[in-house]
Amino acid sequence: MTENGIQKRVPQVTVKRLSRYLRVLERFQEEGSETILSEELANELHLKPSQLRKDLAYFGEFGTRGMGYNIERLAEALRRILGLHRQWAIAIIGVGNLGTALLRYKGLNEKGFRVAALIDDDPEKVGSSRSGIHIYHIDDLPEVVKEKNIQIAILTVPAPSARATAEIVVKAGIKAILNFAPVSIKPPPEVICMPVDISSELKILSHHLTGLEEPGDSPRGHEKSPVK
Repeated sequence: MTENGIQKRVPQVTVKRLSRYLRVLERFQEEGSETILSEELANELHLKPSQLRKDLAYFGEFGTRGMGYNIERLAEALRRILGLHRQWAIAIIGVGNLGTALLRYKGLNEKGFRVAALIDDDPEKVGSSRSGIHIYHIDDLPEVVKEKNIQIAILTVPAPSARATAEIVVKAGIKAILNFAPVSIKPPPEVICMPVDISSELKILSHHLTGLEEPGDSPRGHEKSPVK
């Protein structure tokens, strides 16, 4: 995205909204709609139409004034902007409960993503498979990355080993990490690392719920008294 030869920086929050726009557009496509107004699309996500138009303006002109957007064309444009016109190979590192649950999540193997390898250091797991995907030893990661063309690593290892595992991931040549471990990881500048901290999100929800309580409410909200 350039303007007069100068690279425009797209805010991260805008990129996040693009995936939400795409999800709505795909639903409208499934329902047989062909066009959608900016007001309709924005309302689906409780946004102002001006915010929607500003987000899309980073990437070009997509709609016709008074006519709205062609859903198929806009959805395809967003897929390309988000890199979903191609398939990204993923390695899940840490085949415990969370890693196995993510493997079974259909969303990972749809719309541009594919779990290509599982990685662990447990001798009882290495060499076996889950859902038809082979489990390799962490020591073999560099070879697996080259063989499977892995671009994304999902880290689901225990917190104490997360940073050391991330270093192995970076040395293996992977440039994007989704980190589920509850520790901060600081990779080199050329590597993207995004944290997914479910516990922190729940604490934020807890804070907001506490703020909704009226004075005198039980600190445990609307919990009923036990039956005697």
